[in-house]
Amino acid sequence: MPKNPGTARPRTRAAWLLGPALVAGVAYLDPGNVASNMTAGARYGYLLVWVVVLGNVMAWLIQYLSAKLGIVTGRSLPELLGARFRTHTARRAYWLQAELVAMATDVAEIIGGAVALWLLFGVPLVWGGLITGAVSIALLLIQSRRGARTFEFVIIGLMVIIAVGFTYGVFIGPPEASGVAQGLLPRFEGTGSVLLAASILGATIMPHAIYAHSSLARDRFHPAESRRADAAATGAALDTRRVLRATRWDVTIALAVAGTVNLGILLLAAANLAGVPGTDSLEGAYAALQNGIGPVVATLFAVGLLASGLASSAVGAYAGAEIMHGLLSVRIPLLARRLVTLVPALAILAVGVDPTLALIISQVVLSFGIPFALIPLVSLTAKRDVLGAYRNRAWTTAAGILASVFLVALNGLLLWLTLFGS
Repeated sequence: MPKNPGTARPRTRAAWLLGPALVAGVAYLDPGNVASNMTAGARYGYLLVWVVVLGNVMAWLIQYLSAKLGIVTGRSLPELLGARFRTHTARRAYWLQAELVAMATDVAEIIGGAVALWLLFGVPLVWGGLITGAVSIALLLIQSRRGARTFEFVIIGLMVIIAVGFTYGVFIGPPEASGVAQGLLPRFEGTGSVLLAASILGATIMPHAIYAHSSLARDRFHPAESRRADAAATGAALDTRRVLRATRWDVTIALAVAGTVNLGILLLAAANLAGVPGTDSLEGAYAALQNGIGPVVATLFAVGLLASGLASSAVGAYAGAEIMHGLLSVRIPLLARRLVTLVPALAILAVGVDPTLALIISQVVLSFGIPFALIPLVSLTAKRDVLGAYRNRAWTTAAGILASVFLVALNGLLLWLTLFGS
């Protein structure tokens, strides 16, 4: 008996509403994540498993709030903040810290892509950085000329490569169940573990992903032509509540993928690289995987790292452009902006700074930038004059406040231990 087409189409094509969170979720799979999680597993075994899990839980709430803000208001977080600052000085000061965070993101992504090209093809690091930057420009041109949906398909394809590249080795060299269980108990072991915890959280809950997700959701669902196209694809009218329900699924899928991959990277290192000399760097980890588990695992690891650098670099550049436009109402040519933000990463590669150390420090910088994005996000989404009937419930706001307090406290502890020792 044939199904009623009037009820089948909305269900079978609801997947058409997914996408923005999967693009933003690439930010959770950038080379900074790889370096932080790989180093954590190699140095401390299963100790920081709980940090990855906790970071992923907090990230779900944060990314949903960001998407909801863009869907309901039709404006991004930077746009809303830019309109609320009373003085040019305050607006520019906020933009400066957000721009520094975006540049720290670029450092991680460009360096990660460069290291991957060196591992796979022997490309010199500086040239690898330039190639990674050039590919990110090409991806951004796809977004600007072919639209959000095509950009989403390309980024999701790279996400699949990332997931396969980083999780394959876990099945070849599986972790110990007892070690994973013990790693779920929150604890630290000295200053180094706190530094890595802050680095993991900075790589997991990334400020530029908070800014970008509101922009991606705005571009995807707010314009009338976008809503009409998606309504035609799903076979049902798109009201705000329907879009928000789909967005919760979108965020859940994206963070499930990102969380699984990040945990897989840490467990791969904890099970196979702990105690092995030199494995707290990407190059050392690659060599140890090649010698210990086999060249297939090592090659897939490097391929995943390359896809990570390319995809996250494009998303990071998109976020940086949206930050500038939203806060300063300024748009500069894409190529000019990309070249400027490439300079710090290329300089680090040129002077010979250890790439893995640069990646970890960049994630710590991101961790310090989280409160500047998270606190305004929680505040705005709790306001009736901003979201109306879609404002946060009391428990949602409370959870956002707890996440903000935890992250600020962790950063304060990190600063104290760094300055005064354990």
